[in-house]
Amino acid sequence: MAKRHDIDRILQNWPYEPGEISARLVKAADGREVLQMRVEMGVLQLEVAGRPDGQQPGGAVTYFDHVRALAAKSDGDFELTTEQCIEADREFMQYYHRRVCWLALREFRRAAADAEHTLAFMDFCRDHSPEEEWTVSHEQYRPFVLFHRTQAATLATLDETGPREALEELSKGLQAFHDLFEQFEAEEQFEEDELVQRLVELRDTMREQYHLKPSLSEQLADAVAKEEYERAAKLRDELEKRSDR
Repeated sequence: MAKRHDIDRILQNWPYEPGEISARLVKAADGREVLQMRVEMGVLQLEVAGRPDGQQPGGAVTYFDHVRALAAKSDGDFELTTEQCIEADREFMQYYHRRVCWLALREFRRAAADAEHTLAFMDFCRDHSPEEEWTVSHEQYRPFVLFHRTQAATLATLDETGPREALEELSKGLQAFHDLFEQFEAEEQFEEDELVQRLVELRDTMREQYHLKPSLSEQLADAVAKEEYERAAKLRDELEKRSDR
């Protein structure tokens, strides 16, 4: 009998659902855990650690690690080549696919880690971009990645530590959003942004469900806004004490 190479049985037993992220964790033949994502005409299989395709570019764990090492060894100002930009885009897409799978599976800490990788790589690409157009093509997605990172880190902290700490995590994420809008001189759009509103809804839901008062970060922001600098100093000291624990 001829050896089969099609994946008909897999596709038949795992129907594609339009508009939904369908993901699962399975064991490979060698026993390792792999992540699979159902797409319209097939299945993507991703490694759960390191680079999602399992490759080690230049012997590094990820392509980000590889080009960061090249930049560190460079004598002058390091600038990404066209080929390196293409490879960076490949890694961005791979991490996007894995991140949304982690979110669908409620593996929030893993989703947060992948979002942090992407944000750090975006910083690197911005700083070493060959042209403004390529920079903008990535920066337009920063709010979306930051939203995923904030949402995932908040829900992971809720599971691991508790609602009060999760609210602090969410407040940090909202502050990061505010800083981003301020950087682009678009503060007036902050409260109307859809992603910000979704995070605010999550915050309000958590407060109501767990009967929480405003977090220290929120109290600090309120004190600064009201120019109550003595109260702000005390709150800032308390936040620093907690971060050192």
